[in-house]
Amino acid sequence: MEIKPDIAERILKLEEKFKNSGQDLGSYLDGLLYDRYLSYWDYISLDTLLSLQKTNTHFPDEKIFITYHQITELYFKLIIHEQKQIIENESLTASFFIEKLARLNRYFGILIDSFDVMIKGMEREQFLKFRMALLPASGFQSAQFRMIEIYATPLENLVLHEIREKYSEENTLEDLFEQVYWKRGGIDLETGEKTLTLKQFEQRYTPRFMRIASEVKDQTMFHKYKELPQEEKSNKKLIEALRQFDVNVNVNWLLMHMGAAYRYLDKGKESIAATGGTNWKKFLPPGFQKITFFPNLWSEKEFDDWGKQWVNHMFNSEKQKE
Repeated sequence: MEIKPDIAERILKLEEKFKNSGQDLGSYLDGLLYDRYLSYWDYISLDTLLSLQKTNTHFPDEKIFITYHQITELYFKLIIHEQKQIIENESLTASFFIEKLARLNRYFGILIDSFDVMIKGMEREQFLKFRMALLPASGFQSAQFRMIEIYATPLENLVLHEIREKYSEENTLEDLFEQVYWKRGGIDLETGEKTLTLKQFEQRYTPRFMRIASEVKDQTMFHKYKELPQEEKSNKKLIEALRQFDVNVNVNWLLMHMGAAYRYLDKGKESIAATGGTNWKKFLPPGFQKITFFPNLWSEKEFDDWGKQWVNHMFNSEKQKE
């Protein structure tokens, strides 16, 4: 049987490719003879994926809860994937930075827009019951979200707001990490001690967090922006994209969680403790934490008003209850 010219040309190119890498094309062709055709369900491991929603109770809405959190973690994985491409690019340009930031903002935009699944998509009474079967697990323990922060900005920008001015890049990574803002959220409301939730989290992930912080020291997204030539650094689209990323992560994403917390955990003057005992009223409000990945891109007034829309919204809500 005559081999078509275009097929023969491809075979010659393949032969050259494998020869240059010290491989035998014939062996790979033999493999093709026995290989089975790839299916969609095998490619994405669909059966395995759909088997991972293992609930702890019989309440139907727990399926929504666990599935949404798993989807969120998959998006976090994509976000970290894009962050690493920025950090590892040795010839970074504003255009490349903007392209990756567009993806980052798109991913976070999807997560923010879809959070109604959590706010409105479950029955409150079901949630308050099945969440008790999840102790001491908490969304507070999302290691990937903490990695997103570490890849985005130096640890000194993640230190508790009230003591942040006392810390700088001169401090050791260990000292800075000990004072990161989110640890305050893992303090028991009654005893003032670390919750089991925080203790578990620190034991499991602190070595990995410190390894990443060491790897990206002076190479975070914050640093990569600062190192750009002045002309590239002043690109308005780049600045806008960086600011949007900052707001998406450190304001909008937290505001969505505040909405869910107030729906499920707030009861007028009394508040139900969050899963794992995390101190959500101290931990979640962006106006309290004032975390920004790129503080040099915000005016003093903008920073003072950080997350102010939440404060205004909650003040008006409390006034209506009186």
